[in-house]
Amino acid sequence: QVQLAESGGGLVQVGGSLRLSCAASGRALSSYALAWFRQALGKERALVAAISRNGVTTTYADSVKGRFIISRDDALNTAYLQMNLLKPEDTAVYYCAATNPVSSRATYSRGPSQYEYWGQGTQVTVSS
Repeated sequence: QVQLAESGGGLVQVGGSLRLSCAASGRALSSYALAWFRQALGKERALVAAISRNGVTTTYADSVKGRFIISRDDALNTAYLQMNLLKPEDTAVYYCAATNPVSSRATYSRGPSQYEYWGQGTQVTVSS
């Protein structure tokens, strides 16, 4: 099975940018559909963005559309979340997740229960 490890979180000012990375080991990332979730203090874990196994299809939460970009580089066994124009409400722990997809073109965006593999999370704090 795959192991996932996020990195790239930190403290950033409003309007700034961060790029999160999700490095996979144990199995090729190309076997999986991927997603980024986030969980703010006292709130449920929520989908931020998802990408299909073949990288062609992406899905975004309405709150991040136009600001965040999910991508994957299967040659490097790494997925990314580019976060721009950050807002205080983006403050959360961000998690990378993977699932064995039925379709190579589909994203899985109904929620955390669709994903079997998770990283440990990385904290993103946006200060005003």
